Amino acid sequence: MQQEPMQNQSNAMTQPPEVVSVKDHLYLQDMLSWNLLAMKKAHFFAEQCQNQELKMELEKAGQMHSRHYQTVLSHLQPNQSQTQPPLQ
Repeated sequence: MQQEPMQNQSNAMTQPPEVVSVKDHLYLQDMLSWNLLAMKKAHFFAEQCQNQELKMELEKAGQMHSRHYQTVLSHLQPNQSQTQPPLQ
C-alpha cells in the first residue's frame, strides 16, 4: 500500500484554538513534566561531576530544558508572555 504525500502543509494554525482538548492538555502537561525533569536531572548530575567541561555541558543542557519549559508555559499564559521576558 502506497502512502499519499501529506497535503495541506501550508495550512498552519496562526491562532490557538478556543478550547484545548483533553488529549492536548495531557500532552502539554507531559511536555512540561519532561522538560522540568530533564532540567532537574541535568543540574543534579552537573553537581556530581568532577570534569569541568562535562559539568558545563550538563548545565547548558539543563538551561536549555528550562528555556523550553518557560517557552511552553508562556504560550499557555498569553497575557503575561507579552509583559514579562522569559526566565533564563
